[in-house]
Amino acid sequence: MANRELSEQEIVRRNSLETLRNMGVEPYPAAEFPVTGHSAEIKENFKDDAEPRQVSVAGRVMSRRIMGKASFMELQDSDGRIQVYVSRDDLCPGEDKELYNSLFKKLLDIGDFVGITGEVFRTKTGEISIHARSLTLLSKSLRPLPIVKMKDGVAYDAFTDPELRYRQRYVDLVVNPGVRDIFIKRTRMFNSMREYFNSHGYLEVETPVLQAIPGGASARPFITHHNALDIPLYLRIADELYLKRLIVGGFEGVYEFSRNFRNEGMDRTHNPEFTCMEIYVSYKDYRWMMNFTEKMLEKIAMDVNGTTKVKVGDNEIDFKAPYPRITMRQAILEKTGFDIDGKSEQELFDFCRANGIEVDKTMGKGKLIDEIFGEKCEGTYIQPTFIIDYPVEMSPLTKRHRENPELTERFELMVNGKELANAYSELNDPIDQYERFVDQMKLADKGDDEAMIIDHDFIRALEYGMPPTSGMGIGMDRLAMLLTGQPTIQEVLLFPQMRPEKKQNAEEKQDADQSETRE
Repeated sequence: MANRELSEQEIVRRNSLETLRNMGVEPYPAAEFPVTGHSAEIKENFKDDAEPRQVSVAGRVMSRRIMGKASFMELQDSDGRIQVYVSRDDLCPGEDKELYNSLFKKLLDIGDFVGITGEVFRTKTGEISIHARSLTLLSKSLRPLPIVKMKDGVAYDAFTDPELRYRQRYVDLVVNPGVRDIFIKRTRMFNSMREYFNSHGYLEVETPVLQAIPGGASARPFITHHNALDIPLYLRIADELYLKRLIVGGFEGVYEFSRNFRNEGMDRTHNPEFTCMEIYVSYKDYRWMMNFTEKMLEKIAMDVNGTTKVKVGDNEIDFKAPYPRITMRQAILEKTGFDIDGKSEQELFDFCRANGIEVDKTMGKGKLIDEIFGEKCEGTYIQPTFIIDYPVEMSPLTKRHRENPELTERFELMVNGKELANAYSELNDPIDQYERFVDQMKLADKGDDEAMIIDHDFIRALEYGMPPTSGMGIGMDRLAMLLTGQPTIQEVLLFPQMRPEKKQNAEEKQDADQSETRE
């Protein structure tokens, strides 16, 4: 980056930086600037008949209108924007016209951070503003921001290229105000879920990210090496087995917001690094968990948006409880006319091939059924719907169904055509669990690189006894997509994973997009 060719505007800004220093103005001061107000709160609390309020605000300069001795700027802080009125006689009293011209007109740029002290007033045009009595440069911006311009009522030069937006989220957040709102809602979503769990007395915990055995899900892990121990380790694909160890240890309810890593494909709903919440509660089953989950989601939707209804593309989704419950067998039968009950692996394989579902010989019954459901059923469930009672081959960590040992007590919550949550009545029989791990290893021998590895320590934990437990995992990024109406997972991740940047091309593209006109 140090060797790249600077644009004309960048050269001008660096020259301004040196001029300021020569004038004795430090462009990156170390002293604290005492902020006493923010834009939204200042405008909300303003009263015309009250005594003028003295405030100190700080933020970026986003626009300027210079009109001789009196000028206006728009200041953007963490809450929004507010207009600032600047007078030469206030900032540079006396006849020091040249100082005002140098500092405000020539050396201050859009994108600079400044601190303003002054009083709040309403202009003749009715806009609540701050009359600046002092201006302090807090940080000089050496690159021009991509400022949206208008011509004949049409915006152009906007910062809309997705690749640039995701790579340079810091710029995206500055110039595209709606992006900030997405991540404010995302945080509100996490806070609401925490409040719900804490109100039930459940404990938030932390479990290892580096694991000797990547358990708790069927997925391809990332592999790394621990130099001090000289052993291979895996970035976790799930935190399930560690959380269930804590249930064995005597905690009645535990949950974790975990960063998980799966070395798999990337698309509009998948990122290799993602956030999952998993919760495990003793003495409960998957039926209780369905009730618990739908009430939780109804609460979160209200806390985030003030309504249970959200608009996602052309669909309006309502998180108001209760949600329908449909068995896996019933769902496939309704959508395809094919009854999976009692079918052999070969029969399932033949059905997939005959119906254009991509499968291969490494797949066992569970994978084949999963492919049928994913291809023919999953995308049809727009409103929140619980798909329940999965075949045992699909669920190696799930308790067998109390009424049909060929099934398991499991549900997945489908919303807007995608899985949002996955839950079980947890398998706590150590002998049954070991046998299912063995079945998974047979799938690995057939070439399934997502099959689970036997975790002998987890089996040992179960042998000490785990009470009846229900567990549920929910994809927080997908939930954020739904609650903010975003079409891709990249829009709700502050820094989504991307291919390495081609420096020269990226710089040229950015310079072409960032065509601020210097005033």
